[in-house]
Amino acid sequence: MNTLDRFDLAILEALQADGRLTNAELSSRVGLSAAPCWRRVRALEEAGFITGYRAVLDRNKIGLGVLAFVRLDAERNTGDALAAMEAAIRSIPEITACHYISGSGTFELQVVSPDLAEFSRFAREVLINLPNVQDLHTSFSLGEVKAGGALPLGHLHRSGTA
Repeated sequence: MNTLDRFDLAILEALQADGRLTNAELSSRVGLSAAPCWRRVRALEEAGFITGYRAVLDRNKIGLGVLAFVRLDAERNTGDALAAMEAAIRSIPEITACHYISGSGTFELQVVSPDLAEFSRFAREVLINLPNVQDLHTSFSLGEVKAGGALPLGHLHRSGTA
């Protein structure tokens, strides 16, 4: 599957809005019968366009009221040192996202914590002790405007992919 048509895009949009749609509901929304719709969903999964399904939790309701953005500066930007750092970062559940960044810093982390005291402990005991960390800089979210949104697909409609 190299190109997406209008049905594939409609399926992706519908599943991003509600990943719990039954195949019958999905096929009705996108204008396909059930069997072709199911085959297309499977093809989108196998091609890697759909990478998984999950429940999106309200972090505040489960007691994770602090959201921090942490920029890590690496001591060395060599392949082995960064690979060790990446492996350590992947293993820590409080780190919900990590990006290798340009500009100052090496990685930008998104970290959740129950409160500031726990974040402070986590930063002192875990983050600063990650392999190859030279320094860290933290900013705290003062409120979410938008989070966990669906990926925009409009550029695919305009580019003639669909």
